Amino acid sequence: MRLFSILAALAAASSLALAQTNTPVQVRQLSLQDCLQLAVQNNLQLQIDRYSPVIQLYTLRAIYGDYDPTLNLDGRHTHNEAGSQLIAGGTSIPGSISDGNSFNAGLNGLLPWGMTYDLATLNPISDFYGNNFATLGTNIIRSPFENSSAKVGLNLTQPLLKNFWIDQTRLNIRVNKNRLKWSEINLRLQLMQTITRVEQAYYDLIYARENLVVQQKAVELAERLVMENRKRLEVGALAPLDLQSAEAQAASSRAAVILAQSQLGTQERTLKQLITAEYGTEWANLTLEPSGRLLAPPPVINLQDSWAKGLTQRPELLQARLDVERQGITLKYDKNQLLPQLDLFGTYAYNGSGREFSDALYDVQQTDRPSYVYGGQLTVPLSRTRVRNTYKADKAAMQQLVLTVKQWEQNIMVAIDNDIGTVRANFDQVQATRAAREYEEAALEAEQKKLESGKSTTYTVLQVQRDLTTARGNEIQALDNYNKSLSQLSQDEATTLERLNIDFNAAK
Repeated sequence: MRLFSILAALAAASSLALAQTNTPVQVRQLSLQDCLQLAVQNNLQLQIDRYSPVIQLYTLRAIYGDYDPTLNLDGRHTHNEAGSQLIAGGTSIPGSISDGNSFNAGLNGLLPWGMTYDLATLNPISDFYGNNFATLGTNIIRSPFENSSAKVGLNLTQPLLKNFWIDQTRLNIRVNKNRLKWSEINLRLQLMQTITRVEQAYYDLIYARENLVVQQKAVELAERLVMENRKRLEVGALAPLDLQSAEAQAASSRAAVILAQSQLGTQERTLKQLITAEYGTEWANLTLEPSGRLLAPPPVINLQDSWAKGLTQRPELLQARLDVERQGITLKYDKNQLLPQLDLFGTYAYNGSGREFSDALYDVQQTDRPSYVYGGQLTVPLSRTRVRNTYKADKAAMQQLVLTVKQWEQNIMVAIDNDIGTVRANFDQVQATRAAREYEEAALEAEQKKLESGKSTTYTVLQVQRDLTTARGNEIQALDNYNKSLSQLSQDEATTLERLNIDFNAAK
């Protein structure tokens, strides 16, 4: 009785599931290309990854700001009153009142070859006016004075050893150019991986739907056998136990349908997550119906060609090579920092003076009172402990990165070799499971005819039905695995986008 209670519960649950399946729902039919296009446009991870090259580009442009000139202006007025003072011998220093104006201006910056410049007023342009006072008897003698001066010139400093071929700004620019390429390759990698996940999820969805059909066919076969056995039992040509066995198989098949429906729903949600950014508002209550089929065209594979593609196009390997290039740039900078600081400098200016600002500036404009200075300055650190060890550490890191590239090359070759082996094995599995399914279909037809003529038993027919359901499931599973293995081989070769006709520049 407990067995019949369990069977009744399973039958009720399967009936409810089938009733829900028959409820009208909104269905959207999608091809593989439809899913790929939706993923390129809407996948949230891709939308996040697209910002990385943009951020890196702005970071690079910001570094060029080191070459922006800087304008400095400084103007001020001073006032000073000083009283007379007596010094030794009774001599009196007269008092004074003075006012002064001064102005400084400068334009300085860095040039791409390491030279620094400073176009400026080398001394403040000044204008002083004042009065000196002296006491003679009861009379106060006032002696006015007024003076203005100016000097405008250009300072240049050019490194000849340290910071000549490369300095901190040029290092940052070259490294960030390298990182910009790295981020663009990383976006291509993320696009390839996303497309591969979408493609494989699409194949899994086809499998899940076909597996549901297989389980539904198993229910049809089991229920038809129950009906036939019930008729035989009514005429006394069958034992009650045989009918119970057929009913148990039918209930088990209905339970398998419920599980297949659950798996189908899970796979639909997996694909939806990859192709939409609006799951809750647009896609949650939508049923996906793939228009494609699981096919098994014979694989066309050449190991050497696949290796050549992987070793020239694989994004991870290209990124590893860019890491080596970046470290080489850093190593060049470190080596340059080991040199002494030898700078060539020069200043050329014009002087001017007069009672007022205009007089001083007029003198400068006449350019007939030049002054200049030139020379060199050598700075030799007595110890280079920090820079030497930094250079050695970066040199060791360079050797490590070179080995990383070699490791990537080896990993890619092994992965492609494994993929090719898997593709061939899965293709053979497709052929074998197809033959097994065809055999089980023929076996069931023959066994049912034997049962009708009394030469077989219900148990035997049930066993063949189970074998047929298993064979059908194995065949579509093999087809699913075969198509996914082709997709994985394409990803390891870095040919995913070309194979599926996706333009990377349009997808960026």
